[in-house]
Amino acid sequence: MGRYVLKLPDVGEGTAEAELVAWHVKVGDTVAEDQIVADVMTDKATVELTSPVAGVVTALHGEPGQMMAVRGPLAEFEVEGEGNADSSPLSLEGRGAGGEGELAVASERAPETPAAAPMPTASTPTQP
Repeated sequence: MGRYVLKLPDVGEGTAEAELVAWHVKVGDTVAEDQIVADVMTDKATVELTSPVAGVVTALHGEPGQMMAVRGPLAEFEVEGEGNADSSPLSLEGRGAGGEGELAVASERAPETPAAAPMPTASTPTQP
């Protein structure tokens, strides 16, 4: 069994936080992949967030009406397999803001920037 930490995605295209409007699950509930977990609202939209995994809810971070930081923990699940977080209580600290644990809505984020092409050097001939 592993632990999966669900992080709040950037649902408002560049917003830093969103208001937690409502939970659709509680601790101890078994959820299916793509099941609605919570509603969040930015100044641009209210969005239903779905679970990217099937598992059992072990923690909910935040109460309705509370502002939640983008890429901060939203919920935690016990899942079959490895999950995306180790089982120690300190595993949330020091984790980067990468895509681990983000919800299905996270697909709206900007694409990754491709690596820049190497600059020609003096020993590299250039074509006019």
